[in-house]
Amino acid sequence: MIAFNEPVYIEKGIGYIAEAILKNKRLNGDGPFTAQCTEWMEKKCGEGVKILLTTSCTHALEMAALLAEIKPGDEVIMPSYTFVSTGDAFALRGAKIRFVDIRKDTMNIDETLIENAITDKTKAIVPVHYAGVGCEMDTILDIAKRNHLFVIEDAAQGMMASYKGRYLGTIGDFGTYSFHETKNYTMGEGGAILINNEKYVHRGEIIREKGTNRAQYFRGEVDKYSWVDMGSSYLPSEMNAAYLLPQLEQAEAINHRRLELWNLYDQELKELEEMDKIELPCIPKECQHNGHMFYVKTRDLKERTKLIQYLEQNDVNAVFHYVPLHSSKAGKKYGTFVGEDKYTTSESERLVRLPMFYALKDEEVKYTAQMVKNFYSRE
Repeated sequence: MIAFNEPVYIEKGIGYIAEAILKNKRLNGDGPFTAQCTEWMEKKCGEGVKILLTTSCTHALEMAALLAEIKPGDEVIMPSYTFVSTGDAFALRGAKIRFVDIRKDTMNIDETLIENAITDKTKAIVPVHYAGVGCEMDTILDIAKRNHLFVIEDAAQGMMASYKGRYLGTIGDFGTYSFHETKNYTMGEGGAILINNEKYVHRGEIIREKGTNRAQYFRGEVDKYSWVDMGSSYLPSEMNAAYLLPQLEQAEAINHRRLELWNLYDQELKELEEMDKIELPCIPKECQHNGHMFYVKTRDLKERTKLIQYLEQNDVNAVFHYVPLHSSKAGKKYGTFVGEDKYTTSESERLVRLPMFYALKDEEVKYTAQMVKNFYSRE
């Protein structure tokens, strides 16, 4: 069976974990491996970006909601086609979610519909960079500026991807990454918040340290630390950071390999798209993606179900993706869909994710593609 996903494994990571345990004797958060991961990412993302490792992308989004001072009665605009964490982080603060439709081509939020969803209660826009493909950020930033709104990028799938030369997550006021085991770079469970405005850095450190000024204490800025603000325990273990670090050290090679696999899928399945059997991912010219996922779109839900079953019968584990949040029990409770659901539901019901991970072999990509072609050749 060709697995849908296998977490990235770099042998050096085992040595780093052993070093954290046996040499450093430091397992709690913000040790030397966390510092090295942070330093690498800040250097990569460029000047003016402060990065804090977190226990998950969910927690990074929660931190962003706290920093933006989202409170009961506020409204936040986001796509419905996203993971539950995008909504959870703001619902936890008492905000009402305003879901808007997605674009058919990229599955990202339709930037032309955002302005219609803005009210005098709107506090933030949360673009989700689906599959590591950037949203139309110039338009989103312009809308946010004119309406005095925060932009919080959910770039869970977007590390190493860019929009007009700028890394996803570094463009809005705040950005978030995921290092879950399904992502291009992993620490099992983990994430990061990117703070792109210096005035929020100090409070970001406090929120991440359970509401204390502990980070300032260890830098010698205060003589003792105490509880000064709200916060929670958002620090990942040093063992998690130790597992992540060697992947960052080889980030370019990992990214290059994933793009090779993505391009091979695209090449192998292009003929089916030309025959109008399926649709393949669309990458706008201003975006550089990161090979996070490869998907195909079938004609409809019924065909998708049959394709997934056929692939399973032929030893390929393919999956569908999100069920739109606005159709869920919690989505109906904490949010509302604004405007017409022209593409969110219909496009989500067509999408099939094919196996994609760093250790995937070329022959496994070709076999999977051949099984997709075999499925359509039966028509």
